[in-house]
Amino acid sequence: MSLYNELRGKHPLFIYHSYTLAENCLEFHFSIDEYHFYPRWEFDGALTAGEYSREQAERAAFSLGMAELVSYWKCACCPRVEVRCGGLTDKQKKWWKKLYYNGLGEFFYRNGVDAGFEDFITIEAPEPAPLPRHTTDLSGVLVPIGGGKDSVVTVELLKKAGADIYPYIINPRGATLGCVAAAGIAPDKITGVRRSIDKTLLELNAKGYLNGHTPFSAVVAFSAELFAIMSGRKYIALSNESSANEAYVDGSSINHQYSKSTEFERDFREYCAELGNAPEYFSLLRPWSEWQIAREFVKYPQYFGVFQSCNLGSKTNVWCGSCAKCLYVYILLAAFLEDRTLEDIFGCNMLDKSELSETLEGLITDGRDKPFECVGTRDEVRLSLEMAVKLRGERLPALLRHYRELVPSCHPVDLSGFYDEDNFVPEEFRALLGGKR
Repeated sequence: MSLYNELRGKHPLFIYHSYTLAENCLEFHFSIDEYHFYPRWEFDGALTAGEYSREQAERAAFSLGMAELVSYWKCACCPRVEVRCGGLTDKQKKWWKKLYYNGLGEFFYRNGVDAGFEDFITIEAPEPAPLPRHTTDLSGVLVPIGGGKDSVVTVELLKKAGADIYPYIINPRGATLGCVAAAGIAPDKITGVRRSIDKTLLELNAKGYLNGHTPFSAVVAFSAELFAIMSGRKYIALSNESSANEAYVDGSSINHQYSKSTEFERDFREYCAELGNAPEYFSLLRPWSEWQIAREFVKYPQYFGVFQSCNLGSKTNVWCGSCAKCLYVYILLAAFLEDRTLEDIFGCNMLDKSELSETLEGLITDGRDKPFECVGTRDEVRLSLEMAVKLRGERLPALLRHYRELVPSCHPVDLSGFYDEDNFVPEEFRALLGGKR
C-alpha cells in the first residue's frame, strides 16, 4: 500500500474549525485527529482602524483559511474536509477542489501519487449566509513585493503611471524592504504582515508524513484581498507573467506556478466578485514574457544590489549560486549585462559552473521536465543564451560552451514584440506594456 493511501486510511477527516480576525492578528484552527494546527498572521492594528465592511473582511479571512488549509491537509491527504466555520456554495466547493487539485499537481507527481480529481477530496460545508452589499470609495494600488525583479518592474511601471503604490510584504526581509527603499516609497506605506506555520506540521513531516509544493500564490492572493479590503485599496497588482502558464512536466498539465497562471487569475477574480465591492486583482505583467521583464528590469540599476529571488538563500538574503532559480535569473540577465555586473549581484559567475550543466539542460531541452522552480519558458532561456553568447564573443564561459555544444546553431523566437492578449490589466494601465487602449 502506498504511503498516500495508508495515511488517508489512518486519517480520513480534516477539520477547519475556526478563524479569528482580531485587531492585530488572524488565527486559524485546523485538525487531523489528535493533531491540531494554529497558523497565525500578525499585522499592524492600524489596518483595522479604518472604515471597511466587517462582513466582507470576515468572508475574505475565511477564504484565506481555505487557502491555508491545503498546506496542512497535504501531510495526510484526508479524503474528507469538514468546514465548521463560514460556508460554501456547491459552486465554491468545486472552485476550491479545482485549486487544490491543480495546485498540488507537482506534489502528487513528486510523491508518486495517482490522485483522481473526482475522489481525492470531498469538501463538506454549510451554505453561506448572504453577504450584504457594501459600497465605499477605494483608492490606491496594493502591490505584493517578493524581492525579485518582477515586482520591481511592476512598481516602476506603476510609478510612470502616477499610481499611488502601497507595497504588501509577507514576512519582510532584506530584499523586500530594500526594493521598497530603492523605489523611493515611504516605509509607512508598507503593509507588512507576519505569517507563521504551526510547528506541529513540521513535526509530522519529520515523522514521515507527506510533504511538498502547495499553491502558495493563492495564499498571497487571498491575503492581499483581505488586507486590501481592510485598507481600502482599489487594485491589487500582481507581477505574474505570461510564461507562468507553461507546464513543467512533458506531456502533462502539471505546473509549478499554477496559482500564478492566467487560469487561476481568472478564477480568482470571479470568486472575489461575490465579495461585492472588492479590490480588483490583476497581474500587470501578464501580457509580457519573462525575457521582456528582464529587459525592462536592467534599466533600473538601483535595484541590482538589493533584489533577490533565490528560495534557498531567502532567509539569509543571498543568492545561493547553485540552484535552478539562481541560474535561470542569471541567464536572463546575462542577455543584457556584462559578467562583472552579474558577479557583483550574484557573488560569482554562474556561467562558469560546469556542475550546473544538467540544470541548464533542463531549462532548454524539449521533452524533459523543467526544474521545479519559478522559471520561464525554454524559448526565453534559449533566446537569452543566444544573446549572452553574442555579448561575450569568443571567450565563452563553461555553460555557454556547453550550450553551444548542445545547440550548435539556433534561431531563437523573437520575443521583443510579444503581447499576451489574455490578460486583465485595467484600461488605465494598458499603455504601460504596449497594449491597445
